[in-house]
Amino acid sequence: MLFVVTGEVQTGKTRWIERLVGDLDARGVVCRGVVAPGVWRVVEGESERGSVVREKLGIDNVLLPQGSRVPFALRCDLAQRAGSFDEESQAARARLRWAIDDAAIAQVNRHLADLRARPSRTPGLLVLDELGRLELLRNQGLTEALALLDAGASSALPHALVVVRADLLGAACAREWDAVWGGLRAIGPTDEARAAVLDCFSRAR
Repeated sequence: MLFVVTGEVQTGKTRWIERLVGDLDARGVVCRGVVAPGVWRVVEGESERGSVVREKLGIDNVLLPQGSRVPFALRCDLAQRAGSFDEESQAARARLRWAIDDAAIAQVNRHLADLRARPSRTPGLLVLDELGRLELLRNQGLTEALALLDAGASSALPHALVVVRADLLGAACAREWDAVWGGLRAIGPTDEARAAVLDCFSRAR
């Protein structure tokens, strides 16, 4: 089964995935792929509701299962201010709001390619956080993520979970990955969805 975690920006999708990865690990199920936590800065003061206000500065990629962290993206205005903005990068040509380093994209692609080249002997969950405009509209960016999804379910990766923003869900469904993953289910970051993913591996054990 392919689970597509979707929703608007900053609705807790990555935090939900991090919790799910921990839950699966506690059950002896290894997650393989990439999680993309944000890099945040606490802003002085509080919101009207009394909560801490945070500003998103960038995005890291955490490679699973080893947990190594790759600095992946920086907000465009911050990259320009730091003098690191590359106008010829894939992200800049696509006019994304994030300055994504092509070298970082290549590093994550190498990790994902290795998952295909050296499959594990024990079944686990493929996690891909996230596919965006580069991948779904331009066939760029994390191309090895697309290749893994195109390959479909295997004994090493019988199920997959991919993050796609709500406005790109149609583009993801158009790729017909449901045919090679035994179905596609769009979910949100909810307790019910978490239970559904965990149940896939509970039934397999």
